[in-house]
This record gives sequence, structure tokens and C-alpha cells, in this order.
Amino acid sequence: MDGSLEIGRVFGIPVRLHFTFLLVIPLFAWIIGSQIGLTVDLIEGIFDIPIDRTIITQQYIPYLLGALVALSLFFCVFVHELAHSLIARAKGIKINSITLIIFGGVASMEETLPDPKVELPMALAGPLTSLGLGILSFILVYVVDAFVTSAPIAGVLVYGFGYLALLNVLLFGFNLLPAFPMDGGRVLRAWLAKRMPLHQATRIASDIGRGFAILFGIVGLLSFNFLLIIIAFFIYVGAGQESSMVTTNFLLQDVSVGEIMSTDLRVVEPTMPLHEVIRLMYSTKHLGFPVVDRGELIGIIALADIHRTGEIDREAMQVRDVMSRQPVTTLPPTASVTEALKMMTMQNIGRIPVVEDGQLVGIVTRTDILTVLELKEMN
Repeated sequence: MDGSLEIGRVFGIPVRLHFTFLLVIPLFAWIIGSQIGLTVDLIEGIFDIPIDRTIITQQYIPYLLGALVALSLFFCVFVHELAHSLIARAKGIKINSITLIIFGGVASMEETLPDPKVELPMALAGPLTSLGLGILSFILVYVVDAFVTSAPIAGVLVYGFGYLALLNVLLFGFNLLPAFPMDGGRVLRAWLAKRMPLHQATRIASDIGRGFAILFGIVGLLSFNFLLIIIAFFIYVGAGQESSMVTTNFLLQDVSVGEIMSTDLRVVEPTMPLHEVIRLMYSTKHLGFPVVDRGELIGIIALADIHRTGEIDREAMQVRDVMSRQPVTTLPPTASVTEALKMMTMQNIGRIPVVEDGQLVGIVTRTDILTVLELKEMN
């Protein structure tokens, strides 16, 4: 979620706006404003209430109403995501943030293996909240019609609440489609996970989600619906990413770093010339080494560190000139492999030294983890 700005906190949860949110509001305002006649006719037909068009059809008012409806819709989307977050937090899951982006909202949660008993109510909370907001807007349409005496003002309010009622009901229905990782897809995954291993349930839900994404993409291309194409892209990518993450965490959940680390350590001293390190990499086929000075771990040198130097300069440089220094990321042998992989991904590193009681006892690499994962997948 790079490019997001925190605008406040609700129930202690950071709320952020992605820069794409600033793009979509004018787009929605233009779409809603340019179709004002069609939507007024639609709302009149559904609610069987005549709408005074005195204010609505004035020169710039349709686009202003479009912006207000768009902002109100995103507020409803925020409440939708907040419902997910509060249920998740009540079940013990840490909530990192809620971010509003171009196609709605995203609640960022702690990466844990989902529990079907927790995921089911959490997934249903959002759509049911949208349905509740839709019903509330539906009731407000008739309240306005009954109690607001000014016909032009009543027309604006009936139009706004009527539009929100329709959008929230559509949001409810759309989110319940079994298109993982949308809410309906998570409901499907929770149902499947009661009948088979979690990673298999996730894979099936992910495949169904990708199928829906392809369908959305085709419909979006044929109808020139740019927003639907974006949604299709995010569903397709998100389904694949979450399926990989869950499969990895599930298969490696009981594996510790100490079980897969390399104990045949090759360490280098900070005064070793770089050309000798390169020769060592060729002979051992290892692309990184711990740097130890007088028995103390002081850094890591990897091929990427050497690449950042000029070829001519390397002849006169030593390990200490280019190594990654303290604080060095380390793990104890008892740490989980999933924790190691998460740290490697977040810090963009390929290896982590393993330290026990202050002594370097091994090193675990991304290659070690991927090898174990491949072996686990075969079982």
C-alpha cells in the first residue's frame, strides 16, 4: 500500500487514503453526473416516488451530487471494512490498517493461517453491514418523502438516499459472489476448509476466484468498463498471492529454522579482499557469508553488496568496505521457518544467520526454505 496517507484512527485502527482514491472521486462524479437523467428515472421507478428535478438538473449540480454520492459510497465502504476489522480483532487478529483505494477498501490484517470458525463471521460481517446500510438508506427515502416539505430539497435527498440504497445492496450482492479473495470467496473457503485441508480449500477457492476474474475482465473489455477491468486484475492477482501464502504457511507451520539451517558454516573476516570473497562464492556456490571479527558476528556480505561496487574498485576493497553491518537480522534455532521467510521478504534479504546463546550456529537461506517447501508439497 505504498502511496497511502494516514488520515486518522477509528477504534485505534489507522485509516489511510491511497492516492488512487483521489483519482476515483472525480471519475465517479463525472459518471454519476453524466447519467443523472437515467438514474433519476430508475430511482423513481424502484421507489415509486416522483422526484422534483428543479435543483438536480441545474448546470453543475449533477456533478456535485455525483461527488457527494461517491464520497458517501466510500464512507459506506469504510464502514464495511470496519465491520470486518472489528470482528477480526474480537477474535484475536491484529488489524494493521484500513485503506481506501480506487476500487473500494482493504483491511490489512496480521498474516496468520485462517481459522474457518473465525473467517466465516468475519467475511460475512462486511456484506451484511452493506445490506444494513442499504436498508437504512431505503427507509430514509420514504422518511424524506413523508416529512420534507420543500419539493426541490426532497428531490435531492430522495435521489441521494435512493442511489446509496441501490449501491449498498449491489455491494452486498457483489461481495458475496464466490470470487476469492472477495468476501464470498472467503465464505466458500471457510466452508470447504471444514471438509478438507486448509491449503486445498484455498487452492479451490482461488481457482474459482480467478475464473470470476477472467469473466469480469471479459465483460469489462466488451463494455469498456475500466473499473471492472481493474477489479478483475486485483482479484486474479490477489487470489494467486493469497493461495501461495496460505499454502506456504500451512506446509511450513511446524518446521523450525534449526531443522533446515546449514551448519557447515563458511565465515569471512572483515579484512578479506573482495576478489577472494568472489573466488569463495565460485568454489562453494554460496552467494553470501556471515562476517565474523574475533568470534563476533558483525555483518553479512552478499553478492548484491559486491555488485554495488565498480569492477575496478573491487581490487582494492575489503569485506568491511561493502558488507551489510549491524544490526544484523538474526533468528534463534527455535524460530519458525514462516517467520524467517516473512523477514526475508520484508527486508529483501536472501539469508539470515542463526544465533543461539550469542554464538553463530548456522545460516538459513531462501533457497533452503524453498527446497523444503517443494519437498513438503510432494507429500
